[in-house]
Amino acid sequence: MVLENKLGITDSSELARQEEKISKKKALELFEKGILDSLEAGTFDALAKIHKHLFDEIYYFAGEIRNVNIAKGNFRFAPVMYLKQALEHIEQMPQSTYEEIIAKYVEMNAAHPFREGNGRATRIWLDLILKKELSKVVDWSKVDKDDYLLAMERSPIKDIEIRELLKQALTTGINDREVYMKGIDASYNYEGYFTYKTGELK
Repeated sequence: MVLENKLGITDSSELARQEEKISKKKALELFEKGILDSLEAGTFDALAKIHKHLFDEIYYFAGEIRNVNIAKGNFRFAPVMYLKQALEHIEQMPQSTYEEIIAKYVEMNAAHPFREGNGRATRIWLDLILKKELSKVVDWSKVDKDDYLLAMERSPIKDIEIRELLKQALTTGINDREVYMKGIDASYNYEGYFTYKTGELK
């Protein structure tokens, strides 16, 4: 299934290519124009604005809470019926320590508020919180992609794996453009495995 998009693309591979190209360009804008610094770290409003900026040229739903249920294998992300309530709860979660920040990140991933592009937007959101609270960010070039995906899949049950994986990659290079841009790499995403409404694997 190819998501409806503003580009009129009907081929999933072509859409993925254009999505990565455009979202990387828009991510760079967020960084270089200082837009991220104007956002309130840890809020859903900040995440929604990040998502809208990344994907507004591609999707009509950019920055909008999804209105369909999503599942990956046997794991179902927050049901639409309870999604707003879940997001309100996540926003109130503490974020003063590294452990609290990762717990908040894991919960936001489990909520999966958007139809597409959750991974990229939420990694930028995570780094925004880490930067504000700890003056650190994740150097994504030091995070093995396969290890990351497996750890994220297991994180709703136990977050120690993702916590330790990202802890080893923390850096004080909070203004390093290359460190920041690595987090937008689409190869860290497993969203292509999701189907909508049916909750079954493709």
